[in-house]
Amino acid sequence: MSFRAFTVSYRGLVLGLLGVAWAFPAEPGMVFIPGGEYARGRAHEHSDTNLPYYPNPLRDDRPIKKIHIDPFYLDEAEVTNERYVVFLKATGHRRPYHWVKGQLPAGKEKFPVVNVSWDDAVEFCAWDGKKRLPTEAEWERACRGIAEGKKYPWGDREPTAKDAQFGAQNPDAVCGDRNRNYFGLCDMIGNVWEWTSDWYAQKYYEVAPDRNPQGPSEGMYRVVRGGSWFDQSGSLMFLTCSYRSWTRPGERSETIGFRCAKSFPVVEPARK
Repeated sequence: MSFRAFTVSYRGLVLGLLGVAWAFPAEPGMVFIPGGEYARGRAHEHSDTNLPYYPNPLRDDRPIKKIHIDPFYLDEAEVTNERYVVFLKATGHRRPYHWVKGQLPAGKEKFPVVNVSWDDAVEFCAWDGKKRLPTEAEWERACRGIAEGKKYPWGDREPTAKDAQFGAQNPDAVCGDRNRNYFGLCDMIGNVWEWTSDWYAQKYYEVAPDRNPQGPSEGMYRVVRGGSWFDQSGSLMFLTCSYRSWTRPGERSETIGFRCAKSFPVVEPARK
């Protein structure tokens, strides 16, 4: 019997798994993302798609394909500076280089932590309750909610300042200050790009498995998703559910942050 969710809430869930009802409350600050099939990839057209000289392939988010994702948990919001500083004090990990004298900037406690590399993000996730970065496929599932075939989590309407933080010259939005998506997640679009666990490959969608794709086994770049505060009105494609961007794992940018994921517990049926 396939998985189906009976109830989803911000704090917990009741679900049917192999015909048995189980209750697995999400950890504080995390949201349960139900498993199942969804259509991954870009359904809408873009004016630059067929330009032969355009450097961004813009075809790397096709073909559209139904894939299955197992249930998992995802942070409700991007990791904030105040969460990150607890990690730094506990571990002695390096601090974002823009923090003057290594101190968290005053008034920025609720802002997403930035200038963190892929490895920095991975280490935080592992420290914060044995979590991990979401796969690219998990990220898109969580971003879309039930908006299959749509540009944005809310549909095809272009984003407004209530939907996402974008088009700014400087980062000026706290986490969770915009409308939430179907699953109750904050800032899946805009605010900061988010690291995922996947290596990037332009044609990965053509060869990816149908169930829980993990990305290529190696590569030069890691996938980032969701767009950022810096993306202007002329680059709204960066803010769509399907857009794939990539950067070096060691990149530390004011436009890149992350959120943590955690695998759903696998419960073996009791033996008779």
